[in-house]
Amino acid sequence: MGAARGERGPYAKGIAKRAEILDAALEVIVREGYSGATVKRLADAVGLSQNGLLRYFGSKDALFAEILRRRDELANDEVDITDPDFAETLVDRLLQAVDEQVASPGMAQLSLRVTGEATEPDHLAHDFIRERYASIRKVVEDAILALQQTGRMDADIDPAAVAALVYASWDGLQIQWMYDDTIDVRARMTYLVRALGIEAMASRAAFDSKVS
Repeated sequence: MGAARGERGPYAKGIAKRAEILDAALEVIVREGYSGATVKRLADAVGLSQNGLLRYFGSKDALFAEILRRRDELANDEVDITDPDFAETLVDRLLQAVDEQVASPGMAQLSLRVTGEATEPDHLAHDFIRERYASIRKVVEDAILALQQTGRMDADIDPAAVAALVYASWDGLQIQWMYDDTIDVRARMTYLVRALGIEAMASRAAFDSKVS
């Protein structure tokens, strides 16, 4: 029994250190932007050498993919998709996420960078990003289906098509915003939601703010 505990100890410490690194990295990115989150800066933040930090992840690419995964985990912890009111507040949540992303350009850059680089099938984050998109689309599809079943949304709306269009637009608008920060991502997403016929999934307050 003592040997087993000894084996688990270092492993548990390794998991805890990885979590510490990822949480510190999120803070650095929010505070200093994506460009400020160098391996050296992240290593300094947790008292490690650059090589020491990368030993926990294997490579810089793996590190940044795990930072994105950690950000998603924290965001998911705050959302209960089993909540009966979830479908009716999905658009509000979407627009809130847009606001948060715009308020933190570093996180938007991280997401777009990892997503863009992982398009190669042999990229270490390829499966993670594919599953990430699939799970996001599924949440939107299920919310639309729930409202269709209660007669609150037009039965002719294609949930799968809407889900794909919403998140394709979000990614595309973020990229454009990186080049021209006068683009109002929230207003454009609001317009899209209305054009797709899913306004029923948002509160009036979501549309009354910054829709011009």
